[in-house]
Amino acid sequence: MQRRKIAAALAVVTATSLWIVPQAQAENAFAKQEITWQKCFDQVPPGFPPGAERLECGQFTTPMDWNNPHNGKTITIAVSRTVPLNGKGKTAVFTNPGGPGGEGRTLPLAFLSRPKLSENAEIYGIDVRGTGASSNITCGLYDTLGSTDPRDRSKANLDLLYRGMELQAKFCQTKSGELGRYVTTDQTVKDLDLLRQVLGRKKVDWLGYSGGSWMGAYYATYFPKTLDKIVLDSNAQFTGPWQEVFDDFGMGVERRFRVDFLPWAAKYDNLYHLGKTAEEVRQTYERTRAKLAAQPVTLPDGGTYYPVTLDALLFRGQYSKYSFEATAQKFAELAGAVPAQLKAQANYPDAQTATLYTILCNDTPFQGGRRYLERDAVRDGARWPLFGYYQIMGPCAFWDRPNVQLKHPDGIGVAPTLMVQSVRDPATPIEGARKAHAGFAGSRLLTVQDEGDHGIYGMNNGCVNDVVERYLVDRVTPSADLSCPGVPLPEPGQQRAGVLEQARQLAVQLGW
Repeated sequence: MQRRKIAAALAVVTATSLWIVPQAQAENAFAKQEITWQKCFDQVPPGFPPGAERLECGQFTTPMDWNNPHNGKTITIAVSRTVPLNGKGKTAVFTNPGGPGGEGRTLPLAFLSRPKLSENAEIYGIDVRGTGASSNITCGLYDTLGSTDPRDRSKANLDLLYRGMELQAKFCQTKSGELGRYVTTDQTVKDLDLLRQVLGRKKVDWLGYSGGSWMGAYYATYFPKTLDKIVLDSNAQFTGPWQEVFDDFGMGVERRFRVDFLPWAAKYDNLYHLGKTAEEVRQTYERTRAKLAAQPVTLPDGGTYYPVTLDALLFRGQYSKYSFEATAQKFAELAGAVPAQLKAQANYPDAQTATLYTILCNDTPFQGGRRYLERDAVRDGARWPLFGYYQIMGPCAFWDRPNVQLKHPDGIGVAPTLMVQSVRDPATPIEGARKAHAGFAGSRLLTVQDEGDHGIYGMNNGCVNDVVERYLVDRVTPSADLSCPGVPLPEPGQQRAGVLEQARQLAVQLGW
C-alpha cells in the first residue's frame, strides 16, 4: 500500500513537471519577440498636438489563453509609444483609458503637453485584447442599450428590455467565438507584463484612468515586483466586483448633473434659454424628454433623438466641464425643436462595446436575474432619474460565465500607489474610490475638491499635475493622503476636451 502511494505521488510530480517545462518554454519564447516600431501615420492630421509625429506603432503576439500558452493559439496586441527627443526614456509608463475595453493607442499623444513626463519617460498606449487594432471580439453589431426606454415599466416594454439584455449576452458570446472566453482582466494583465518583458524592462510604471484603475490594481496584484510607480485616476471600486462599481453609476451621474451642470446651464440662461434656475433646467429636461417620447426629432445635423439619446447626450456631457457648452447647445436645440423640424436612422466597429461587456461579465460573478434587475431599476431610477434606470451590466445576468478566478487586489506587496479622484466624478463616484483606497494597502488618495471631471491628470489642474509628476518623474511618493482644489467651471467659449476625450477624438480622426 505504501509503495503504491509513493508511486502515485511520483506520477503526480512527473506529470506536473512535464506540464511546467513546456509552459515555461512557451512563455520564454513569447518574451524573446521584438516589436517593429513604425510611424503611426505618414502625415500628422490637422489639429493634432505638436509632436504627434513622434507617435510610433507596433504589435506583438501573445497566447490566446495564458493558462495554456503552448497550444499554438495566439492573438495580436497593438501598441503605440512616444519616446523622449533625447532618446530612450529613463522609465516606461503603460497607459490605459478605461472602458473597460477602451482603445489606448492615441492616449500617449495627450501627454505631449506634459513635457516633464513625456521628455523623461517612454509612454505606451495599448489596445487591450478584444478591441482596437488588437485581435477583436464583437457582438455582431447588436446593441440593446439605448434601443428601449428603461423608464417605461409596462410589461411589454420590460419584456423588450430584458429579453434584449439576454439577446445581448448571446450575441456577444456567440459572435466573439473562442476568444471571448479569454477576454478577462486575468488574461490582459499577463499580456501587459509580456509587453514589459519584450521591451526589456525590469520594471514599468502605470497610468490608468477609470476602468484603467481596475486594470492597474490587478496588474499590480499579479505582478507586484514589476510595477514601480502606479497612478490610478478616477477610480472604480477595484477591491469589489464589477457589479458594485456599476451599482453606483446612476448616483454619480445624478450628483454631477444636479450640482454642476444644471446650475451652470441656468447661469447662462441668456445663451441657452433652458431655465433661470437649476430646477427650471431640470424641468426643461423632463419636458423635452416627454416630447421626444411622443415624437422623436431629427435635427439638421442628421442626428435623430429619442428619450434615450437625450439621456445619453446629457450623460456623456457630465464627464468633463469642458463638455458642458456643447451639451447645453444640443440640449437647447432639442428643447426648442418645433414640429416643422420633425422627420418621419476584420476591425469590428463594436469591438470596444464587446470588450466592455465581455470583461465585465467574465471577470466577476453577477448576482441576480430578471426579477432583481426589475427591482433594481425601479429603485435606482426613482432616486437618480437621469441614468438610474439604465443597467449597463444587465446582460451579465444572462451570461454563460467561464471559470475565471481573479486574484483579490489588496495592495499587499505592491509599490505605494497614487489614486487621483474628484469628489463629483460621474462615472466612478468617490464613494467607491474611498472603499478601494481603504482596501488597498499603501495607497495614497489625492482628492480633488469641488471638482467633477472624470480624468484629471494631464489637464489644467496645476496642483494635480505637480503631485502626479513629482511621483512619476521625480519618484517621490506622498507620505500621506492629500487634496487639491478643483478647477472652476468654464464660461461658454472656453470649451476644450478632457484628456480621455482628446484621445478618443484623435482616434476617430485617424479612423482607429
